[in-house]
This record gives sequence, structure tokens and C-alpha cells, in this order.
Amino acid sequence: MDRKQRFYLWLTALFVAALVTGDFVGGKFWVLFGHSLSAGIIPFPLTFVLTDIVNEFYGTEGARRLTFVGLGAAAFVWGIITLSLHLPTSPDSPIPDAVFRGAFGTSSRLYIASLTAYLIGQMIDISIFLILRRLTGHRLLWLRATGSTVLSQMIDSLSVSFVFLLGTRPMGFIIENAVNNYVGKLIMAVLLTPLIYLGHAILRRHFQVAEVLVKDAAA
Repeated sequence: MDRKQRFYLWLTALFVAALVTGDFVGGKFWVLFGHSLSAGIIPFPLTFVLTDIVNEFYGTEGARRLTFVGLGAAAFVWGIITLSLHLPTSPDSPIPDAVFRGAFGTSSRLYIASLTAYLIGQMIDISIFLILRRLTGHRLLWLRATGSTVLSQMIDSLSVSFVFLLGTRPMGFIIENAVNNYVGKLIMAVLLTPLIYLGHAILRRHFQVAEVLVKDAAA
């Protein structure tokens, strides 16, 4: 395994960790300046940062592979949680059944909502990044990263809020929650933009890993 492949492995591991963590904590809402936000907006924007780095150095094929690896890992976690919920609880269990179900009982709907939004958002992010990459070449990395995030995060926030909350909350709350989470994710993504430049510099200058050529970005 060469150096570039090893970095792809590490980037994939970090991507999966951020994705699964976001799914786990996404069901907890917290309040910031009077607005209700999902805790998932903390780790989840990192997945878009990592997607952009992979897109830059490994092309569209590498970014799509990363997306489907993440999808498979998250689906595996969801399957194990679902199985665990149906297993009979031992009287000696240190975690009572009610506590376990309270923490993971809503995971099925949340996971379906999250993974649906994730897959749609990732495909849009990858496609827009490719378009901007063709227009800008190796220049304006911030524009590719931010531009691809603006629309993909919007679709992601709307999808997860509607699939997760529809029928359980008023429509006004669902729309407000989607808007709040979108703004929160967008702010987080912008704040994380320096990480893209840092990752770009580390891979290109320190470890001498080259970006894909523009004509190969869609490979």
C-alpha cells in the first residue's frame, strides 16, 4: 500500500467516525440563542470537509467510494442496534432495558432519516464540487468547498428533519428545525474550511501527495 492509499484509509476512518457519531447524537436537540438545534450539526459537517479533501486528491470516484463505505458502515451499526433492541434483556444487565430503549429506541427512524439525507447530500456535494473544480482548476479551493456545501447541506437538513419528525411534530416546528440545522451546519462548515486548507497543505507539501488532474476528477 503506497502513501496515498494509506492516507485514503485514514480519511475514510475519520469520515465513518464522524458520520456514525452524528447519527448517534442527532436525536438530541439543544438550544442556542433560543433556537433548537440537533447535536448532529457538531460532527456531521466534518464529513463534507473530508469529502471535499478526498474529491480534491482522489477524484469523484474516490469521493463516491467514501460515501458508500460510510453508508455501509452506518447501515451495519443500525442493524446491530435493531438486533440488540430485540434481544431479551438479562436481569443481570448493568443497563436496564428501559434505559437502553430510551437511548436507542428511536434509532430506526432517525437512522433512516439521517442516511437518506446523507446519501442525497453527499451525491449533490460531490457533483457540485466537480463542476466547480472544472471551472476553477486548482484555484479557489474555498469556493469549491463552500459552494458545494451550500446546496447539499440544505437538502440534507430538509430531508432529515422531514423524515425524522413528520407526524410527530407540527409542520412549523419541522421547518424551523430544518432551517436552524441548515444554518448551523453551514456555519460549522465555513468555520471548518481552514481544515480543508490544512489537510490540502499536509497532503501536498509535507507528504507530497498530488491532487488529481482536473480532467481525471470525474474518473
